[in-house]
Amino acid sequence: MGLPLLSLIVFTPVAGAAVLMFLRSDDAVRWTALAVTILDLALCIAMLASFDTTTHAMQFTERRLWVPALGITYALGIDGISALFVFLTALLGSICVLASWVAIDRKVKAFMVSLLSMQALMLGVFCALNLFLFYVFWEAMLIPMYLIIGVWGGEGRVYAAFKFFLYTLAGSLLFLIGVIVLYFNGGETFDIVALTAQDLPFPVQSWLFFAFLIAFAVKVPMVPVHTWLPDAHVQAPTAGSIILAGVLLKMGAYGFLRFSLPMLPEASEYYSTLMLSLSALAIVYGGLLALAQDDLKKLVAYSSISHMGFVTLGIFALNLRGLEGAILQMFNHGVTTGALFLFVGLIYERTHTRSIADYGGLMKAAPVYTAFLALFTLSSMALPGTNSFVGELLVLSGGFAANLAVGASAVFGALLGAAYLLGMYRKVALGPASVGVRFKIRDVNAREMVAILPLAVFVLWVGLYPKPFLNIIDVSVKHLLAQVHDKGSGQ
Repeated sequence: MGLPLLSLIVFTPVAGAAVLMFLRSDDAVRWTALAVTILDLALCIAMLASFDTTTHAMQFTERRLWVPALGITYALGIDGISALFVFLTALLGSICVLASWVAIDRKVKAFMVSLLSMQALMLGVFCALNLFLFYVFWEAMLIPMYLIIGVWGGEGRVYAAFKFFLYTLAGSLLFLIGVIVLYFNGGETFDIVALTAQDLPFPVQSWLFFAFLIAFAVKVPMVPVHTWLPDAHVQAPTAGSIILAGVLLKMGAYGFLRFSLPMLPEASEYYSTLMLSLSALAIVYGGLLALAQDDLKKLVAYSSISHMGFVTLGIFALNLRGLEGAILQMFNHGVTTGALFLFVGLIYERTHTRSIADYGGLMKAAPVYTAFLALFTLSSMALPGTNSFVGELLVLSGGFAANLAVGASAVFGALLGAAYLLGMYRKVALGPASVGVRFKIRDVNAREMVAILPLAVFVLWVGLYPKPFLNIIDVSVKHLLAQVHDKGSGQ
């Protein structure tokens, strides 16, 4: 296209944040932030429109020397594994601004600056082709997310923010050690593409696998390093929960796809049974925890642990159906769970309670709200015709092919998902009337509909016609599998 498109995508939110610093009116801040995120989304749409689905090679690449003495370059590029996540990040950025329009009524400028900075750093993670640059983006994300939770969160926000920061920082420091070890054992380069071509000894691969595992498992999060997630979600403002569930959790799984599998193929195959077992544990344990919740936001938070278990299961099934299903399910989870957190935020703004028992009879008071809530609930259940069905079907197919017991555990987890989601919807929308008696509820307004409709479109689009999304993924996944099996121990 003749433009540094990825740099524009990554740094447009930074430019927008700089502009916000000079604005005085909160309304001007909100409208400018929305315009910036919509512009960024338009650039991502242009990127997808120009994306070549016939090659696994990195596209829209940019390379400039940054620290020549250490071989550190400013290098950006995307392939089929990262393209959908770049788009998802920009899409959810716009929705987060809309979700915060009324909910954030103090320090609005600081909040929007933090939100735009967060978006830029997350986009940088998915676009970085230099390991050092990746680590800078990966680590810097902690700062705006910490502020979003710690400044604009609920009553327990300080505890939740510190817990989030400490868990993720501990994982990141181990990741940094792994990066240094990889640099010296991989030809003294930080170039991600070059590192995937290296053939490291198995002892080095094994050590790096566990170093990366801890860092990525915290981000996913995988059991047992998941305990920061419910606190962070419950205390975060609505936009924080949307971006946390929609994008931040994907970065751990993306790390497995970008580093563990192609750079450590022998170790990935050797420890795949362990990873499948941990995935099955997350699916079932997360489902059981969600089933026990009365707090609506905690229920959605624990459901994320279960749903991300399906993602890691698909990744370490190490077959085409599992990997394609995992990547598609990462996108689907961002859409569906982001929408569910949006709906939790909308009802909380009206009632100032998250207790499921307080919400009975919502269908009569807010029929449009409950109709869309039904759509996203069915999507989270992976009902045929919705986006999650396609991804979950591929993951289960790949999981059964890899390990029968793990596949059976995942099916049980899916049944738990139906139980807690249908139970939640029955109590909230169809139960005995509480709203109208205890609370005065209004239905969704035009601004809220603008935030809801794009997510609803993707639920149905991916569910009914997933081919365009799978086309983006397919060639890159096949290349990744070839790398794993060609250099892996058992193939």
